Amino acid sequence: MINIAVCDDEKCMSEKIEKMAEDFFRMKNTDISIVEYSSGEELLKSNEKIDILFLDIGMHGMDGIETAKRLRAHGYNGFLVFITVLKEMVFQSFEVQPFDYLVKPVQEEHFEKTMERLFVSLQNRLSPEKANLLVQKGCESIIISFQDIICCEIIDRKVYLYLASGEVINYYERIENLEKKLDGRFFRCHRSYLINLNHLKSYSNNTAYMANGKEIPVSRLRSKEFSKVILQYMMEWRL
Repeated sequence: MINIAVCDDEKCMSEKIEKMAEDFFRMKNTDISIVEYSSGEELLKSNEKIDILFLDIGMHGMDGIETAKRLRAHGYNGFLVFITVLKEMVFQSFEVQPFDYLVKPVQEEHFEKTMERLFVSLQNRLSPEKANLLVQKGCESIIISFQDIICCEIIDRKVYLYLASGEVINYYERIENLEKKLDGRFFRCHRSYLINLNHLKSYSNNTAYMANGKEIPVSRLRSKEFSKVILQYMMEWRL
């Protein structure tokens, strides 16, 4: 059972999100429970378990960003999808680590794209030991366990996967697309690198030292976020 909450002060929007969620998970043959809230204050008073939260940013009273900050501060680690009228608002919400944003009026096509990615991430979080990456290399299909990937590097439009076995697999892929397929144990520390935090040995002087001896640069723009992600990862993935 997946527990979903929709928090929006527009009843018609809550009902639309609820219907799209029901339709999506019906196709996935997955049981869900949906609860609606009309304000951030009402949501914060709830003791319901929430796996996925659709949260309007521009609500009356406490707005969505402040609501999300308080939820995160109290330990909420579910998937957060913001609903907003203004795309510019997303830049104010990075610190609460939203999974994605849906711009009003929410289109079914955009909703389904977000949910397809979220569904994979949810499955991987529930069963991280079973999470796999499907690599298409020519006519060959290769299944690689997330656990076996130490880091990923992009060179001249090719992705290089460095595996715990010492093997390196390369294939054509955009690193942006690869990032969407991976889960919360992976972090893009540089425009050319994704690292598996489970294989991180240490971090200092803007350099990530990996289990296979590889030293990976962490860009200055991502170093502050990287420190936060390491702490969050240790709480969520290594417990």
